[in-house]
Amino acid sequence: MAEENRKEENLIIIGGGPAGLSAAIYAARGGLDPLVINGPEPGGQITTTSELENYPGFPGGIGGFDLMQKVTEQAESFDARLVYEIVESVDFSGGSYIIKTDMEEYIAESVIIATGAEPRQLGLEKEDKFRGNGISYCATCDAAFFRDQDVAIVGGGDTALWEATFLTKFASKVYVLHRRDEFRGTKILSDRVKNNEKIEVLWDTEIKELLGENKLQGIKIFNNESGEEKNLGVSGLFIAVGHTPRTEIFKDIIELDEQGYIITDKEQQTSIEGIYSAGDVQDPEYRQVITAAASGAKAAIQAGKYLDNKN
Repeated sequence: MAEENRKEENLIIIGGGPAGLSAAIYAARGGLDPLVINGPEPGGQITTTSELENYPGFPGGIGGFDLMQKVTEQAESFDARLVYEIVESVDFSGGSYIIKTDMEEYIAESVIIATGAEPRQLGLEKEDKFRGNGISYCATCDAAFFRDQDVAIVGGGDTALWEATFLTKFASKVYVLHRRDEFRGTKILSDRVKNNEKIEVLWDTEIKELLGENKLQGIKIFNNESGEEKNLGVSGLFIAVGHTPRTEIFKDIIELDEQGYIITDKEQQTSIEGIYSAGDVQDPEYRQVITAAASGAKAAIQAGKYLDNKN
């Protein structure tokens, strides 16, 4: 696209989840006139969560979709502009930053990247259908909904082991399904799982089928060594086999860690001055709505300082 046809923007926020929209609220209130480019999942992962009980201000809980609707309305009330486009490429090599979407080409003075991360799926039939209806990718978000019920968790790394132990605070029994014969996680977490009387570890075990019609009512598992199959009557399945940050278009442009997460300093700045990042795309540890929102606010404040100094 010719340079004269690029749309000039002061601040562009890539991503419309909790981090991106929180950044938009702070940036708009600060007079930065932000443009939010919503990606393929407006509202972010949280829109698939049926109910949030740990977000401040909602003692009775609130659905993830409802929360993000309110946050979107709040951002727009301060005149943040939202466009529903998909970013295809970026060029951060100059003093101004070029962003090309499937519809437009923009040039911005500063950018906040809040593209999020997506949980790795098992690839099973009905997995998407049961998400939020028995299947969860976040124990700290959803464990309380399975109080006094039998649940299972898939994975063998530190996240899966920690979440398995966390689940025992609510569930009556926790099955840990691991496709190998030993955990990949640290010894201290492995020992906690093995010594917890509410946890049963099923080694060399994988899921063959998700049972139920409109919600999860059980799982069919098989032992990949013996071939033995059986059903587990669980009402909850937590999948903890990792997350993938949405950073494909930023490879070789900004600094990423070995897992592909964007590296930021304490002020949310990336390896390029004037480019900031917030939320799950740069946070492999917490992955909570409240921490994403907080990092978005920080990024917007710092972007405002950068633009003031630049201008």
